[in-house]
Amino acid sequence: MQVRDIMTRDPACCTPETSLQEIARMMADNDCGEIPVLDESNWPVGVVTDRDIACRAVAQGKDPKQTAARDVMSSPAITVNPGDSLADCRETMKRNQIRRVPVIDDSGSCCGMLAQADIARSASEHEIAELVRDVSQPSNEAPRIS
Repeated sequence: MQVRDIMTRDPACCTPETSLQEIARMMADNDCGEIPVLDESNWPVGVVTDRDIACRAVAQGKDPKQTAARDVMSSPAITVNPGDSLADCRETMKRNQIRRVPVIDDSGSCCGMLAQADIARSASEHEIAELVRDVSQPSNEAPRIS
């Protein structure tokens, strides 16, 4: 099975200038926890997660109407391709300890999103447990911040 078989196509995306209030609205409207941040060429330059909003904005007292994606996004964006195998995608997610990943096409444009939950619906119980365990390991590395 490949990423294209289970990814969410045409995900909600934003620009580096999009306000956190608008990004949070996108998350609510699309029932998701991560929004890719795209440059003028439609290439992912980062992502804003629900955790980025909570920890890098709200907890710091930043105004979500005045704070832009570029101010809190996780960067660089870790991506996969539609033709990647789910095994390779799981490895990328484990290695980077991420639960969601933008999918880019051959031109580098964002064409989808793949979440841990998408994999859970198609993988074996063992593969799901391994992915959850490995992604959830405490990291000694500093978080990715732009």
